[in-house]
Amino acid sequence: MIISGERRIGHDEIQARIKRAASGLRALGLAEGAPVAMMLRNDFVLFEVVAASAALGSPVVPINWHLKAEEVRYILIDSGARILICHADLLPQIRAGIPDDVRLLVVATPPELAATFAISPGLTEVPAGLTDWGSWRDGHPEMQEPPRRAAAMIYTSGTTGMPKGVRRMPMQPEQAAASERVGAIAYGIKPREDQVVLINGPMYHSAPHSYGMMAFRNGCTIVLQARFDAEELLALIERHRVTHIHMVPTMFVRLLRLPEAARQRYDLSSLRFVVHGAAPCPPEVKRAMIEWWGPVINEYFGSTETGIPVWHSAEEALRKPGTVGRAIEGGVVKIFREDGSLCGAGEIGEIYMRQTAVPDFDYHGKAQARAEAGRDGLVSVGDVGYLDEDGYLFLCDRKRDMVISGGVNIYPAEIENVLITMPGVRDCAVFGIPDAEYGERLCACIEPDFAEQLSAAAVQAFLRERLANFKVPKEIQFLDALPREATGKIFKRKLRGPYWADRTPAGP
Repeated sequence: MIISGERRIGHDEIQARIKRAASGLRALGLAEGAPVAMMLRNDFVLFEVVAASAALGSPVVPINWHLKAEEVRYILIDSGARILICHADLLPQIRAGIPDDVRLLVVATPPELAATFAISPGLTEVPAGLTDWGSWRDGHPEMQEPPRRAAAMIYTSGTTGMPKGVRRMPMQPEQAAASERVGAIAYGIKPREDQVVLINGPMYHSAPHSYGMMAFRNGCTIVLQARFDAEELLALIERHRVTHIHMVPTMFVRLLRLPEAARQRYDLSSLRFVVHGAAPCPPEVKRAMIEWWGPVINEYFGSTETGIPVWHSAEEALRKPGTVGRAIEGGVVKIFREDGSLCGAGEIGEIYMRQTAVPDFDYHGKAQARAEAGRDGLVSVGDVGYLDEDGYLFLCDRKRDMVISGGVNIYPAEIENVLITMPGVRDCAVFGIPDAEYGERLCACIEPDFAEQLSAAAVQAFLRERLANFKVPKEIQFLDALPREATGKIFKRKLRGPYWADRTPAGP
């Protein structure tokens, strides 16, 4: 069963919908391996689209529903998707970017999502002249042949630049079994057990997506929280007797800021396995959550590219404060020096890792980028850290410029490429600075053309028209000249340094 607000759908009903949707996608000419794009909030239909596409051997391409028209257009063209399923309220922000050869299927936005996101009634309905997903789906017979399986193609910049689609090789039967075992370790979800799984992160992200679909495959009761709210989360745990949750550290911070009366108001005794990832968690926050919720807090470390090679329990977190875990079944982690040799225990270097239980991947259409990310069969996404003498991994810094804010990966190069087109901007640099709630927030330093008068508000408005709101820097600085290396490249470390001076992670 899946629960969203007051709506519920049972296993048999959603399986019938999936079979009809698969039949409909085939009738549209979907061939095995051809991607299907979806821009959906967490809803019953999301599970239908993912499972129906996979049943035909085709990956879904989940699109972040904060993106604007040109950003979506890039993903649709780059992925080669010729079918897009989209919630009605999201359509106005992207319609101008949908290529003419993409078949659009529109999903009416359900009432609990409309209420949560304050969507006006006129935007929740399928516009006249467009195809309604529900009516279209139910106009097809149920597909009879056995379903296949395909991994989602998640778009990520990896370390820098424009987004790249991470496309998995076909999964072999033995890998499927190994992958499920790793998922059981990392997520705590196991077959044939009474599990109530709460999903509060958007399933366009890699981790909530894989977590939610594993819960679905294992027949768990799934509770969808439309958008994270700290006290509502506690109420949902009590109401539905939730056993499993996937979270990010920002959620822990907001939960710990609740008044003591609110924290003690709800019965959380049903919780058995809470897992978090996506961003480093301060040891003091982890300890406070374990003291409150008990030894149910677990953590993994990985990426869209690598899968989940590293994990640890609450007991290990207390014994090794600050670690992100150690290699689990199928996980390989190595630390390399600049010259390509292996680092010793406690020696800081670039982290390369991989979960061998999942198939290898390509960056869709970008073989060179894939080659550059690899070493000895492992993958780096630019993190720097060390392994201690017991094999526990600790993060120290980021070799490249990716920013993680509230568990969301943000790529400054994309923002800089837009900002530099603003009249009056001579040059610019975007980077992450510390934020007590989100871990990091964006800062933009701008070298203005003095013929123009710029303001922080004008810069933010310019970016907001062209990029998702979470990519708009919260802090804007204007400098007479940006510091540069001898090569002429902007010296970002000098710009970042003052913000991180008293927070530079120490080595062992």
